[in-house]
Amino acid sequence: MGTDIGGIVDLAAMGQEFAKAPYRVYAELRAAGPVHRVRMPEGAEAWLVVGHDEVRATLNDPRLSKDWDAAAEDTPLISVASGKHMLISDPPQHTRLRRLVAREFTPKHVAALAPRVQRMTDELLDAMAAAPDRRADLVDALSFPLPMGVICELLGVPSLDRAAFRAWSNVAVGSAPVDEKAVAAKEGRAYLAGLIAGKREHPGDDLLSLLIRTTDEEGDRLSADELLGMAWLLLVAGHETTVNLISNGVLALLRHPDQMAALRADDGLMENAVEEMLRYDGPVETPTYRFTREPIEVGGVTIPGGGALVLPVLADADRDPARFEDPDRFDIRRDARGHVAFGHGIHYCLGAPLARLEARIAIRSLLARFPDLALDVHPGALAWREGMLIRGPVRVPVRF
Repeated sequence: MGTDIGGIVDLAAMGQEFAKAPYRVYAELRAAGPVHRVRMPEGAEAWLVVGHDEVRATLNDPRLSKDWDAAAEDTPLISVASGKHMLISDPPQHTRLRRLVAREFTPKHVAALAPRVQRMTDELLDAMAAAPDRRADLVDALSFPLPMGVICELLGVPSLDRAAFRAWSNVAVGSAPVDEKAVAAKEGRAYLAGLIAGKREHPGDDLLSLLIRTTDEEGDRLSADELLGMAWLLLVAGHETTVNLISNGVLALLRHPDQMAALRADDGLMENAVEEMLRYDGPVETPTYRFTREPIEVGGVTIPGGGALVLPVLADADRDPARFEDPDRFDIRRDARGHVAFGHGIHYCLGAPLARLEARIAIRSLLARFPDLALDVHPGALAWREGMLIRGPVRVPVRF
């Protein structure tokens, strides 16, 4: 357990130990109660909520705000968004912003992207297969470039400087100091403003061009600031979650050969396997921040009002034995319904259908292409991304 200082569990002090194995820490906290005061790896203090039922209730509590204007004045964190977007808005603004883009992420729209996702996947696997030593880092070879390529093509920015954007994104969602996050946010905003200006001059039939000109039935449209925020959100959320869904999912298979064999023997298990990957080791450990507008009680503990930071732990909710039997066992035949890997309530991930599609195509194609795929390093030697938002390994060395 993290160092306990004056009733505060110091998760920051645990470093890589916590990044590698947070589930054990969360389980110990859950055994002691559903709410805990913690110091995050990002440096701020927060109220952590664990347990499946408590997390779901917290995710759906209207007394918690996603708007940074509701944060306590002394919060040692900053919003890294390039403008106003859905994940840092409350109703009615959230409802309005989500409505303006929701139609682009319906299951029907997403299903139509399957041939493009398959083509990109095949090209990336061709490049992997060409490696003379038959080795690769799965993150660099497939997990990152696939979702980044898909969202760039969808937005209509195929020439995006992906290395630069990946660096900004990693800083934004990681545990970097506030001043580094501020620089990344400023550089990302300037870059996106340039992209949007180019799209205004040369519009296409892509999503970014559509967002620039879109209006709803009431004549509503995105302001310049909202357009920047939406572009930032779609680019960051549109790749970060899927990168780590693919990496974590493949890693779970590699570490459980019986499950890998079962999936290879029956491709019909793929859809359920992806749901179990999301439950067992999902890409989002805790969601983006919530702040109290008034005191709230969770599990007999009163969390103060005035903008206190509240973190419901998605990762722990999906390992709660009260909801999932033998939760630390990876089982692709399990009924994983009820997991909260994509959140719950009004902020449920809009891109969930796209993330699922990309993961199914990527993992199915990877296993078919490389029958002898294996981890090329001891699992304990893997370094994990620090910070409590995104969960995933920095690299996944594989041989084939």
